[in-house]
Amino acid sequence: MDATLLQAETELLMESINYMWILIATFLIFFMHAGFAMLEAGQVRSKNVANQLTKNLLTWSVGVTVFFLIGVGIEGVVAGSGFTPGFQNDPAGWMDWLYGAVFAMTAATIVSGAVAGRAKLRAYVTYTFLLAAVIYPVVTGLTWAGGYIEAITGTPFADFAGGMIVHGMGGIAGLTAAWVLGPRMDRYNSDGSANVIPGHSLTFAVLGTLILAFGWYGFNVGTSAIIDMENGVFLGDQLGRVAMTTTIAMACGAMGAGLVAWLKTGKVDTLYVANGLLAGLVGITAIPDTAAWWGAFVVGGLAGAQLPLVFEFVEQSLKIDDVCAVFPVHGSAGILGTLLFPFVAAPGVVDSVASAFVAQLTGVVLISAWTIATTATIWYAFKAIGQARVSADHERDGLDVSEHGVDTYPEFGQPDVATDGGSADDIIRTDGGERLNESQSSSELRSDGGTANDGEIKMVTAIIRPDRLGQIKTALAGVGAPSLTVTNVSGRGSQPAKKGQWRGEEYTVDLHQKVKIECVVADIPAQEVVDAIRGAAETGEPGDGKIFVMPVEDAMQVRTGKTGPDAV
Repeated sequence: MDATLLQAETELLMESINYMWILIATFLIFFMHAGFAMLEAGQVRSKNVANQLTKNLLTWSVGVTVFFLIGVGIEGVVAGSGFTPGFQNDPAGWMDWLYGAVFAMTAATIVSGAVAGRAKLRAYVTYTFLLAAVIYPVVTGLTWAGGYIEAITGTPFADFAGGMIVHGMGGIAGLTAAWVLGPRMDRYNSDGSANVIPGHSLTFAVLGTLILAFGWYGFNVGTSAIIDMENGVFLGDQLGRVAMTTTIAMACGAMGAGLVAWLKTGKVDTLYVANGLLAGLVGITAIPDTAAWWGAFVVGGLAGAQLPLVFEFVEQSLKIDDVCAVFPVHGSAGILGTLLFPFVAAPGVVDSVASAFVAQLTGVVLISAWTIATTATIWYAFKAIGQARVSADHERDGLDVSEHGVDTYPEFGQPDVATDGGSADDIIRTDGGERLNESQSSSELRSDGGTANDGEIKMVTAIIRPDRLGQIKTALAGVGAPSLTVTNVSGRGSQPAKKGQWRGEEYTVDLHQKVKIECVVADIPAQEVVDAIRGAAETGEPGDGKIFVMPVEDAMQVRTGKTGPDAV
């Protein structure tokens, strides 16, 4: 076979393998958006979940198209190669564009977690547009594409997969935007002390963390090519090092954050462990190809350990309401890992620790200054024209309703929806439309010849545990009183207050979630209703509730106009 032809076929095969690898890594990084959506949704209040999910969807949708039309071209201008938007590339070049786009959108979506619960959707989407079009492309144009830091310092800036360029930049942008917006309502008291506002689902937050960790292998390992095209060599050593350091740093980040949380509070905080796992990943992302094996332990452990300390500083000292802790997870962890490069590098990687550190510090300062300046300018402009933040009423009601007109969890607070395990088969309808138990008639015969409740109308009101509602409905149907009104309420009585923790901070819950049942009866003895409710509601523990019986002066059935006992 002709040697030239054989060489051409080999090069084509190697290039095909590398590009397939790039696409697989791209798809993994894209799937990280599912992790971000779950992580952030779990850390916000239930009334803001739909807003957070919408922001994640629009971050990708708006950002990726803007990066295609404008962002890639701006990156080229900054790097000195001219304005060449994505649509002017050939189809093969669109694989490179897509690979760059998923990195850009990762930086953009980090910001949404910091401004959760109070930013207007239009302001956030506009900022995402500008980040994808200008802010992020300038950062990559100065670093990966342009090499300006090496021109300034004489030493290359080391950021293998975006520990500072993507995550550090996103974390700093999020902190800046949160600072300009100000804290959520009720986050701080007049004396400056902070109130804990727990997120609505720790389960979502942890599952989102694990999805992100899975996608991170695309972020770090996927950044390494499989084959060195120039020398035709399999890059097994680099792939192995990146996979190892990524995994070790991830594990050490979780342990480091859990350890510091335990030392601070005496408890291992679950959310800190989850966030610490991500901080460990962020810390190693700049240097997974060069860190020594022990360096992965150092970087991951320190990135996790700094998380509770930095979050406390941001919350208590700076008074910045960073809802999803994006700065300690992405910002400070990314800065830390980037600056540690010369100190944890494998033997032979760094010629001069001092020179390498200067280059790393220059990159961190340059990226931070650009990100803070542009982000602050944009959000201050929104604030000046009254478009940065939702109104106080909308924030109190929740952004799901005010910004999207939806209720993410309609079964909570909606009295006409009850998913309590009860069954419509418990009751049947009579010819007149009244709902009765199969074994009951429309009137109660009494052996003493009297009438139920001495002819009066009674209202039985019960405050009970929500999980007992299904049993109570069945019990009421059993005594012939299936008609009832159910309301979700909260209150306190003899049940003791509970202590909770959110990111290591303790808070007290003294208003317990309960269900209020109201049952109006005339021909059924109120005492039978009381006995039925008590029998179904009792657990023997404090907090089972109370039952009240009150006289009703009169009643009227809207459909028929009947009054008095006949209406009931």
